[in-house]
Amino acid sequence: MKMILFRKFRVLILMVFLIACSMHIMIDLLPRLERRAGGSCSCPHGPSEEPRDRAEPGRSSKHTLRILQDFSNEPSSNLTSHSLEERPEAAHRPGPAGQSRGSRGSPGQGSNPRPGAPAQGSRLSALFAHPLYTVALPALTDEDTLFNVNTDIRFDPKAAENQEWGAQARDEDKARAGELSADSYPNWLRFHIGINRFELYSRHNPVIDAMLADLAAQRITSVAMKSGGTQLKLIMTFHNYGQALFKPMKQTREQETPPDFFYFSDFERHNAEIAAYHLDRILDFRRVPPVAGRLVNMTKEIRDVTRDKKLWRTFFISPANNICFYGECSYYCSTEHALCGRPDQIEGSLAAFLPDLALAKRKTWRNPWRRSYHKRKKAEWEVDPDYCEEVKQTPPYDSGFRLLDVMDMTIFDFLMGNMDRHHYETFEKFGNETFIIHLDNGRGFGKHSHDELSILVPLSQCCRVKKSTHLRLQLLAREEFRLSVLMEESLRRDRLAPVLIRPHLEALDRRLRLVLSVLADCIEKDGYSSVVEDDMGPAPETAHFVNPAHTSRRAQKR
Repeated sequence: MKMILFRKFRVLILMVFLIACSMHIMIDLLPRLERRAGGSCSCPHGPSEEPRDRAEPGRSSKHTLRILQDFSNEPSSNLTSHSLEERPEAAHRPGPAGQSRGSRGSPGQGSNPRPGAPAQGSRLSALFAHPLYTVALPALTDEDTLFNVNTDIRFDPKAAENQEWGAQARDEDKARAGELSADSYPNWLRFHIGINRFELYSRHNPVIDAMLADLAAQRITSVAMKSGGTQLKLIMTFHNYGQALFKPMKQTREQETPPDFFYFSDFERHNAEIAAYHLDRILDFRRVPPVAGRLVNMTKEIRDVTRDKKLWRTFFISPANNICFYGECSYYCSTEHALCGRPDQIEGSLAAFLPDLALAKRKTWRNPWRRSYHKRKKAEWEVDPDYCEEVKQTPPYDSGFRLLDVMDMTIFDFLMGNMDRHHYETFEKFGNETFIIHLDNGRGFGKHSHDELSILVPLSQCCRVKKSTHLRLQLLAREEFRLSVLMEESLRRDRLAPVLIRPHLEALDRRLRLVLSVLADCIEKDGYSSVVEDDMGPAPETAHFVNPAHTSRRAQKR
């Protein structure tokens, strides 16, 4: 009798176990069945399935995540956003995969033009038609271009293997026939090919407008966390094999950096990255890679396509029934600092990647005016008013344009209020005779009510500026152009417009006047020819920045 009862008990336990297994399998398959049903609901689902290791149907089996280095190895920061998510109707507009969402620009603007395209008759197009913005570059040689495209050799063999990479039927036909030309490359590759000794991109290069459109609309096929850094950043790979750095929204556009925050503990602002690209272009530096804003579906475009299990496991549903995640990073990666959508839509900036380091090595330089990154200690330049004289005698700042490029970067950072310029990079191929790449601009536009004059110390200590930069600053201070109006018009073309609130735009005009005031004081003290370096004629390759009078005064002081 006992044996019969024991057998019945074992059968019962086995049946309960089988029922439980069946229920778990059904629960696991339910989200997949819902997605196959083609439902348009973007309601949040819990993270109930592991990241897929296999590509989805229609995706190339040869698709792999290319290893590309993001901008800087050093920690930087960024943060701000008056989110589109705050407006319920914004979440129901067609996303990047569909048609473009309407602009939030001023009334009467009509439909939103494609990102980066200057409107006819606008102040922006008038600015770019000004003689200061039409100065031709020197003739480029093979040594002046980052890449020399050989029609007999595929620029990127791995990408060229896939006939879909061009996303155009005619490009596919050329790829099949083995006749792929530079004009048929995807936009991100054409951007890379266009980089030269003097600029990241030319003034009127149509590829840049197309790049901005790609960043805002290309289908995202893979997402991974970027290693290093103090705050969460994601590497997004697109259907055309392009890649971009995604910085999500962390606070609204109206929020200012708290006055008690140190610059190195500030958040990163996605809208600061977008605004920095437009400001850099208006200043005619063209040293910031293209950046576009995008409203991302956290479920479909991040969680469902990531193969990064560490990232996938940080997704959760908040008490407000919104999808959230926090990833892994040095700071601000916890449930207390989670990034949440409404319910699963989140704003972010997408910055185009520079070429792979294996193809184009970059050199990282310590900024001579780097801050101490310490709560109590000060850097040498903060306590020595003659610090610039030492810099002027130190390679590569003792010849060429490098010191003048640092002055350009100083002006650029002061207009944004960015105190976090600890390092900068250049392309190794061009040696010391090339421009500085303006990367990691996320800690700009944090305080519109405060002008951080310490950012201008390099300019006031060195009293040097390029003639072209000085003339453009004077032009942008004129009423018919006005920097704030040009920025507002340029930013209106971004899908997350308005990118900056009015006080930040007005701060640009105020800070521009302060820059011109510092330069006027320098000219009055040292003379125009000693302060303004003519870079609009023959390149002063042998020009020396050490002023003999200053050197003698320095020697007497010692």
